[in-house]
Amino acid sequence: MEKKASSRKTGTMEKPGKKVLHTRIIDDVFTDAVDAVKPRFHVNIDAYVDRLWEASPKIYELLKNSKDLEDARIKMYEFLEKAERRIFDVDNDLHILEKSTVREAIRVMKSIIGPVNEYRTEFSALELLLKLTDPDKSNLQEQVSPGFILEFINLFRGIEGRSNIYFESKQAKKGIPDFLQMSGRAASEARTNILNELSSNMYKYLRKYPGGLEEDVITWRKANKKRILKYFNAEEKDWDDYQWHLKNVIKDSAPLIELIELTEEQKEAITRATKNKIPFGITPYYLSLMDSKLNIGYDHAIRAQVIPPPDYVDTLIESKENRGIQFDFMGEHDTSPIDLMTRRYPGIAILKPYNTCAQICVYCQRNWEIDEVLDPKAMARKEEIKRALQWMDDNPAVGDVLITGGDPCVMNTQTLKSILEQVTAKKHVYRIRIGSRTPVVLPQRWNQEFVDMIASFQIPGKRQISIITHFEHNYEITPEAMQAVQRIRKAGMMVYNQEVFTVENSRRFETVKLRLDLKSIGVDPYYTFNMKGKEETKRYMVPIARILQERKEEARLLPGLDRTDEPVFNVPKLGKNQLMAWQDHRLVMILPNGARVYEFHPWEKNIQPVPPYNYIDVPIYDYLEELAARGENIRDYRNIWFYY
Repeated sequence: MEKKASSRKTGTMEKPGKKVLHTRIIDDVFTDAVDAVKPRFHVNIDAYVDRLWEASPKIYELLKNSKDLEDARIKMYEFLEKAERRIFDVDNDLHILEKSTVREAIRVMKSIIGPVNEYRTEFSALELLLKLTDPDKSNLQEQVSPGFILEFINLFRGIEGRSNIYFESKQAKKGIPDFLQMSGRAASEARTNILNELSSNMYKYLRKYPGGLEEDVITWRKANKKRILKYFNAEEKDWDDYQWHLKNVIKDSAPLIELIELTEEQKEAITRATKNKIPFGITPYYLSLMDSKLNIGYDHAIRAQVIPPPDYVDTLIESKENRGIQFDFMGEHDTSPIDLMTRRYPGIAILKPYNTCAQICVYCQRNWEIDEVLDPKAMARKEEIKRALQWMDDNPAVGDVLITGGDPCVMNTQTLKSILEQVTAKKHVYRIRIGSRTPVVLPQRWNQEFVDMIASFQIPGKRQISIITHFEHNYEITPEAMQAVQRIRKAGMMVYNQEVFTVENSRRFETVKLRLDLKSIGVDPYYTFNMKGKEETKRYMVPIARILQERKEEARLLPGLDRTDEPVFNVPKLGKNQLMAWQDHRLVMILPNGARVYEFHPWEKNIQPVPPYNYIDVPIYDYLEELAARGENIRDYRNIWFYY
């Protein structure tokens, strides 16, 4: 495998020779040229607006001839109702799948222009569209972004039946594919050719993402290990000792500067983080997974896991005094019936006896709880654990217990054993899940003794013990991780993976490659969490539309056993919302910066009347800009706008 050149910022990767432009989105659906290579909010809005009205001259005329906002709303509803009726006409020659897109686009537009959604979001997209019909738009230059206009260009095209999902330059018309007009072997061969083309296209992308089991990667990581051992004056046998790694967790920039190339931005961010007591730590093993030279460029997701971006550091410094409240995005303060316990579902509870980890993940959901890596005060007091376990006795409906933290597998083995003994003594507990990232960042922890201790609590048919881990990228999958997973599986326990969908693993088929490599070592994909809401980690966020697109256009090409993970949005205080289920969320507004506002319904829908939650997503336009800066072909993502 050839090493490729790249330049790097914290958490980003660019292809060789690719000049970074802060606005690389230069067309509407990436087919028509519009000059936008200028700082955002200082682009030629007129050029974008021209494309907007070309997308639907009917809507332009409707808005231009409206007396006021309410008149425009009435006319728009009438227009949408007629458009919806038209798709049921016998002589409508649109393809039935294009008609489906029309119906969805109409439903979204009706929601966006609804007065109640304007009231709840304190903004009217319809009113801004109305203003854009004015020939003099100079006063709107600072109010509207290309992202807002691009959303409506594509929405209007969807309503008009010209989404171009299937063909870039023409409408999808009624018709029957050749293979459906054939029979027997001829039909099979024609269909096989189509399927082969789909597979070939997928594997073309998969080759972009080498994993840690490839021989070239293994070779240069052995060299990394040798340098790290030399730096710490250690021997080969020390590498297999998990306690050696814990004793030598890297807590400042000095070892990194000696052992790998860092950008100046990365050096400064780490220095400021450690100086201001922002949790930071990397195990020697995980450091060995990083490319020693910046120009290799495969380790972007690994670096982004642990090297904090400058804006993250700034936010945490500014909010140092009230971090525990401000960054508790999931509202754990309000879902904790007793210290150390969290509960959001009828039969499940989370026990958190240990409040630190072997290393710190920058965008961890619970980063606000952790004071420092391997904090000596992380272990909960015995009386706290006793009260939490007593609470379980008082709530026998809880039969599934997730032990997490922090990372419980960093605890002393005997301490974890004692907790497992106490939890399994409760007859109503039929499953224990242990949430740990040690299979990824410290696989040496999973020696045979440790695996046997945990497996001893599993009783087939009565009590299940499962390991829930967090591989984020296939570059983290190594021979050592595979060995740890295989030990667990051979002991009769299952291993499941929870991936966080971020800008670092969201390129075309990048997560597909992770799924395939996970299955190859014995890990079942479990959840793919949409990156959400935490302002300090905003640069990692991906639009909800992208995770929906990935699931439909990429994961769908895999066999069912490879795509067992469910894409979810974890609603603060309420719990997981299944993103694949339209009935569990709806798009209610598009803001001037192009951000979509979603209304998320609770898991209790159709069971109990719990209020929904409104969420402001990262703009699709901003995300595509970031991909373009990394050298991605934005045409690959052109259908993203039609995932609502």
